[in-house]
Amino acid sequence: MSSAPSPASTAGRKKVDAVQLMKDDPKVSADVKKSLYKPCAADEYPVEVTYASLTGSKSPDVIVNVMTCADSVGIGSYVYRRHAGAKDGYDNVYANEQPLVYAGVNKGELEISKQTYAAGDKVCCPSGEDVMTYRWSGGRFTPHHRYHTDYSKTTVDGGTPGDGTGSEG
Repeated sequence: MSSAPSPASTAGRKKVDAVQLMKDDPKVSADVKKSLYKPCAADEYPVEVTYASLTGSKSPDVIVNVMTCADSVGIGSYVYRRHAGAKDGYDNVYANEQPLVYAGVNKGELEISKQTYAAGDKVCCPSGEDVMTYRWSGGRFTPHHRYHTDYSKTTVDGGTPGDGTGSEG
């Protein structure tokens, strides 16, 4: 979970205490809040925070992904928008607490990914992924585009894919 922040992650904007923001948010479920009671290790909580302009606000919006400590599986994704006219308050304008969810930004749009599993799939190896993009319109996110990707199952029996040379090493 510990990774170096990108240079743009805090440049020109105030860093948000995402863990406290979520603990104070009545829209966040008790199950997700439970994962925020204590850090996974040292002072590292299972959250990833991205700042981006998604809602047309003057201040960047805050995208928060919450994961499990054990295997970094997404359990909740949220978008917070700064209160109009307020300096430190945020409104929850998007929440998705379906397991295996992840929110990101793609070409200025909110992109929600959800891994899909078939019977017998291990947690490490989903069968595919559903992706939905949303645009900010009329004061809320509206679905814009959806697609599904089926992943290759060439290693389903535990073997590793070959390098194409035909040699087994």
